[in-house]
Amino acid sequence: MLENGAAPPPGDSYSPPPAGGGLGTRLMRRKPVERLVAEGGQGEGGTLRRSMGVWQLTMISIGATLGTGIFVVLGQAVPDAGPAVVLSFVIAGITALFSALSYAELAGTIPVSGSSYSYAYATLGELIAWVCGWCLILEYGVSVAAVAVGWGQYLNEFLNGTLGVTIPAALSAPPGQGGYFNLPALLVVLLAMVFLLGGAKESARANTIMVIVKIITLLLFCGVAIQGVKSGNYANFMPMGMAGVSAAGATLFFSYIGFDAASTAGEEARNPQRDLPRAIMLSLVIVTALYCLVAAIAVGALPWEEFKGSEAALAGILKTVTGHNYWSVLLAFGAVVAIASVVLTVLYGQTRILFAMSRDRLVPTVFSKVHPKSGVPRVNTVIVSLFCGVLAAAVPLGELADATSIGTLFAFALVNVAVIVLRRTRPDMPRAFRTPFSPVFPAIGFLLCLYMMGSLGPVTWVVFGVWMVVGLVIYFGYGMRRSRLATAEK
Repeated sequence: MLENGAAPPPGDSYSPPPAGGGLGTRLMRRKPVERLVAEGGQGEGGTLRRSMGVWQLTMISIGATLGTGIFVVLGQAVPDAGPAVVLSFVIAGITALFSALSYAELAGTIPVSGSSYSYAYATLGELIAWVCGWCLILEYGVSVAAVAVGWGQYLNEFLNGTLGVTIPAALSAPPGQGGYFNLPALLVVLLAMVFLLGGAKESARANTIMVIVKIITLLLFCGVAIQGVKSGNYANFMPMGMAGVSAAGATLFFSYIGFDAASTAGEEARNPQRDLPRAIMLSLVIVTALYCLVAAIAVGALPWEEFKGSEAALAGILKTVTGHNYWSVLLAFGAVVAIASVVLTVLYGQTRILFAMSRDRLVPTVFSKVHPKSGVPRVNTVIVSLFCGVLAAAVPLGELADATSIGTLFAFALVNVAVIVLRRTRPDMPRAFRTPFSPVFPAIGFLLCLYMMGSLGPVTWVVFGVWMVVGLVIYFGYGMRRSRLATAEK
């Protein structure tokens, strides 16, 4: 029997691995789709609450995506690609699109909080699921820190333009970048934690307001900055060649990691089979269109050589174009809200990934303990927030962004494989959304993810390799023996 008292469906019932089974058998054990769905929402001491519709889910995906690449990472990508950074956004967006199609199919078929971790558990086996979940921890947890680092830059722009003061570099930059401790980065993570502890519905409402503010802010930037666009700024369109465009695209893929955030809300959506695929695809279309529009205007209004890796590039462009601080201050305010929204929604996704892994006993059960009144995994939220906040305060942005990109790309690659596998093993399973031209599109998505990973630098690969080794040590030393499938707990 399952935890909710229902028997596993015929033909896909769970049976523990045979006693004395080989290591390969244990590593490849899979969790049936029906069991994953039946356990949805159940945690230690309470259950998650289904309170979100397609609007809130779309806003979660946009909130987790829109802002980071255009407000923070754009200034670092332009020196690599020049004006062709627009193509870099397109390449990253197309790469994300193929994976988004796979996510949309699996989110509608397996509507649970674990996102690609759960999809891998149902199709590729426990070891691959662990690797995927470990990548998601890198993707979500570290990206919270990376985004929070950039938040302080725009906060200083806003404070300087309104009050004439800034937070001293010693307290607004991490070690190695002229500071000792990035206090604003820690504060924005703690602020997001407070919202999350209030409940999923309340967090979604706050996020929706912030998303509307940042869309208006970006459209305002376009309306003002377009007045300074000069055709000569596009003349040397691809100064670093296609290699530069690809390198920038790999870095900017960091800007698209949020579209899958809706899939982490599978156990808090009212109609997940219908609404999750819609939210994922709609959010990706909106975000890609805005990214390309803003990037095209930004490199047209300011020569690409002058970006110099600024983490507050858009505010500087408005100041240059208008000659006044008013517009740049307004944009800085919008960026402060926008990046706070990214922190909120990505932090939400991280807590739900750990919730699913904890429910399967691959990580300690404290992460799946749900408060009975608020329906929130409180201890999980506090632990994750404190970890991400300290990381944001102590590590520079560049290293974080690339490390997040490689973890994301690896997880996306596995999702594309999972679609192909589930189509072959469970072809008759009801699917609210079907990836077109399968297995061709999922295969293309898989290859594009590998290509983008290959464009990242050797240091990023070393960091990723170390991260994977640490993850495997934890799995073999803790998760493999304690997982619910290993202990045949039903």
